[in-house]
Amino acid sequence: MDQKRMIERLKENPAALQAIARSPDGQALMRLLQGRDGGQRLQQAASQAAAGSTAQLLQMLQSIMATPGGAELIRRIGQDLQK
Repeated sequence: MDQKRMIERLKENPAALQAIARSPDGQALMRLLQGRDGGQRLQQAASQAAAGSTAQLLQMLQSIMATPGGAELIRRIGQDLQK
């Protein structure tokens, strides 16, 4: 599942988002997304996504996916969303 579809799926299904957020993989993703700035960039991306622009959030996910561990993490979360 590509990143854009993953975001759309999460927007469509708040219960899935809550389940992912509570999962170990979801917690690991949140730590990666919060990064070194204490989550400021994530908050900004989330605000933009809520307003309809997911570009910054997609960029953050792409940077995470550029690492082997991040790519595996996103793959597992995508699989969980397809269930």
